[in-house]
Amino acid sequence: MATEKTLNDLFLDTLKDIYFAEKQILKALPKMARAAQSEEGKAGFLQHRDETQGQIERLEQIFELLGKPARGKTCEAIQGILAEGEEIMEEYKGTAALDAGLISSAQAVEHYEIARYGTLKSWAKQLGMKEAVTLLDATLQEEIATDQKLTALSEGTANAKGMGDASASAKPALKKAS
Repeated sequence: MATEKTLNDLFLDTLKDIYFAEKQILKALPKMARAAQSEEGKAGFLQHRDETQGQIERLEQIFELLGKPARGKTCEAIQGILAEGEEIMEEYKGTAALDAGLISSAQAVEHYEIARYGTLKSWAKQLGMKEAVTLLDATLQEEIATDQKLTALSEGTANAKGMGDASASAKPALKKAS
């Protein structure tokens, strides 16, 4: 008979999942920075790379608190999200819509991370892991702030630039659809 899995097991598995994801994100951010056309976008991706390194260090602290080695577990969800970002970089390279696409990809990553960190924080609370709750909350707040910065960036300039000459023809089509 299979052994009974507990919330502790699920917490550890999900911790391994987000650890793997953060390591993959850390590799992807410099590529996104190089691909970004705006200086603001480039700087934002590089700043988030530094923040991601700190998030990885917090995860390693949690593994240490649990007395477990910091090891990742393949996260197919983040691999898919990052693959979509690579596709956008290839398909929209050199176009006015590239930065809007990069921001969209980055927000998909942020939303995944927000979901994972929110869940881990909730479980850590239930499991009485006070130090882990504090570490997870710090990262969760950073992820939420990054998502808000990305929204402001896209609403500020990236989406407008990406519309280019298509903006005139897109508006009537949108009105017909509603």
